[in-house]
Amino acid sequence: MYLNERVGVTGYQPIISLVPSQTELLHYLGLEKEVIAITKFCVHPTEWFKNKIKVGGTKTIDVEKIKALQPSLIIANIEENVKSQVEALSDFPVWLTDVNNLDDALKMIADVGSITGTSEKATILIKSIQEKFSLLNKPVRPVNVAYLIWKEPYMTIGGDTFIHDMLTRTGMRNVFGHKQRYPQLTVEEIKDSGCELLLLSSEPFPFQQKHVANLSNLLPGVQIKIVDGEMFSWYGSRLLKAAVYFKKLQSELH
Repeated sequence: MYLNERVGVTGYQPIISLVPSQTELLHYLGLEKEVIAITKFCVHPTEWFKNKIKVGGTKTIDVEKIKALQPSLIIANIEENVKSQVEALSDFPVWLTDVNNLDDALKMIADVGSITGTSEKATILIKSIQEKFSLLNKPVRPVNVAYLIWKEPYMTIGGDTFIHDMLTRTGMRNVFGHKQRYPQLTVEEIKDSGCELLLLSSEPFPFQQKHVANLSNLLPGVQIKIVDGEMFSWYGSRLLKAAVYFKKLQSELH
């Protein structure tokens, strides 16, 4: 959705992206010259991360620096960015996205293609993502899974998140799907949840094998695995790689 009414034509230049997964999408759509600035967390593609202007973090954007760049379009996200910071940029055209599942992601890709004059590439991308996700097999019985994104305190994902949708499409049952957003929880709650598989995300908290070892002692009988957080939470062109990753994950678990 638009934050103001000044957006309505295609062919933006220059563009600033405040969302890592959408930065990667803009690169996929061939907007090398148009995108002039990104956040310090926009690590893909590597050449953009090295060469593009940085305007702070996703939740600590440098408003004055962005204003000085006089962008023709700012791409932000309801969850990734801080509302007050984005509102401070309302003098500029801001495209504000809200992505909570795969269908939202595909619509977002189509919208970005439309407003940047890259609809043909966006349409091809959408079809490719749909084809790859159609190849995922659903197990006869979903695996009861908990997915951790943070430590101290432990935090998981609720049923209204993009990660939850990815788990479901991979044939897993989120044991905390009845909760919302990113609730805190204890090891005891994981024990009582009926969790069979505990997935530790590589981001935003960088879980490592030492955390697997520690939790294995606390949760006997629960399979614990570190997974690539980008595959579960990035909703741009990385979805092409995500579907392939999920297919491989399915083969490892079943």
